[in-house]
This record gives sequence, structure tokens and C-alpha cells, in this order.
Amino acid sequence: MGGDGKNRQEIEGNLMRFEEWKPFYNEIVQIMGYDIEKDKESARILQDLLFKNKNYIKPHYLREIIEGRTVYIFGAGPSLELALRYLSFHDGVMISADGATSALLEFGLVPDIVVTDLDGCFEDIKRADVLGAYIVVHAHGDNIENLKEYVPQLEKVLGTCQTEPLDIVYNFGGFTDGDRAVFLAEEFGAEEIILVGFDFGDVVGKWSKPHLKGHTRIWESKRKKFEFAQKLLEWLKKNGRAKIKRVVCHPIDNVMSECYIEG
Repeated sequence: MGGDGKNRQEIEGNLMRFEEWKPFYNEIVQIMGYDIEKDKESARILQDLLFKNKNYIKPHYLREIIEGRTVYIFGAGPSLELALRYLSFHDGVMISADGATSALLEFGLVPDIVVTDLDGCFEDIKRADVLGAYIVVHAHGDNIENLKEYVPQLEKVLGTCQTEPLDIVYNFGGFTDGDRAVFLAEEFGAEEIILVGFDFGDVVGKWSKPHLKGHTRIWESKRKKFEFAQKLLEWLKKNGRAKIKRVVCHPIDNVMSECYIEG
């Protein structure tokens, strides 16, 4: 297992090959204190689970959905609720980043793709899977137990990792669920990517973690993740093909809000 993973990914035509990703990853490991060997172990475990359960999909399924399309990527920032309330997203592909899946389902929307490291509400991730979404599950050293518990319960999984790719576990670039979703959309040929609920502010949206009861003041590790996500998205804007835009929403009063797309 894993012997031809790198060659296969080169055939797929990654924008960010592992050699380009590695400096970003090394910096992330250094700043965040992650364990590279645990990350590698997690990727191997995810691959073994996918082979055992036969619930993996190949990347071309996602390319068929994404290529040439407008792709909306939903993060779990506080502005997400306003965007879902006042805007329509039916003209494009919808990709939710982990906890944002819960918000979309609350508003009657089923994402086409969910990008997750399985620390959002799994009941909602599984529900999206049952309703037809493809689930892109990410392996890292801190989610091994979640992989073992949840991956066998899913039907349509594409595996990803942040270390060197394996046979059916890919690395398209990106760190957090949100920016990984953007790299995924770029990889599979999106014409335009519109970020929704990507606030990167001092408040973390209530859908970010299942235990949050409301929007919450940002904590230090989350701030560092936001900084890396912004850095990676800036790299992608300069080096990618798709136009990347962002929905900005501001409440005007208790009744009205203003939402617009910022280029």
C-alpha cells in the first residue's frame, strides 16, 4: 500500500505538489507543535479503514461536480448565518467545511461536498452523507480515534492527509478544513470560488465546534490556525487559476443586513 501514491497525484496534476506543500507543513508543525510521525500514522490508518470498508471514492467524482463551475465554500464564521438567511447559492456547487455543514442543514441546504477532520457534529456530517454529499475526510495525528469510530459509518469518502500522499489518501494542500476546501476546489478545476463565513476575526462562529453554545471569543490555537489559513489562501490567490472572492455580511439593524461579494 502507498507505493505509487506520489506518482498518482502527479498524474492528477496537483497545483500544489507535496514538495511545495512541505515548507508550509514544516512551519505549521513547528508553530503548532504537531507530531509528524502521528500525522503519518493517521494517514495510514485512514487508508486501511477505507480499503477495509470499501467506502472510498476516487478524485474524478469530485472533478465531475466542480470543474468549470462556481463553487461556494462555507466556513463556520459568525457571518455565515446572515449569508444563509439573505443569499441564494443554488447556482453553484456547495462545499461545507466541517461545522458549517450543520448550519447549511439547519437552513435546508445539503452540501455537495463536506470537507472535515471529523471534529464537527458527526450526526450532521453523516446526515449529509446519507443525503448525497461526498465526504472528504482528513487524517492528522489528533483525530485517529475519530477516524476509527466514524469513517466506517460513512458511504462516500475521499481521504486526505497533510503528510506525503498514499495510494487512496491524497494531499491537495491546505491546513484547516476551510482552506483545504478551497485548495480542493482549485485542484478540481473550479472557475470561481466564493468564500462564505470566512471571517478570520476575533470571534469564532457557534458552528465551529459542537460544544459551543454561541459565538465565542477566539482562543490562541484557533488564532494561529486562522493566520495559517489566510497565508495559504493568499498563496492560492497568486498561484491558482480560479478567481477567489468572499461574501461579506454586516447587520444593519435588528431586521436588515447587508451582504455583498468582495473581489
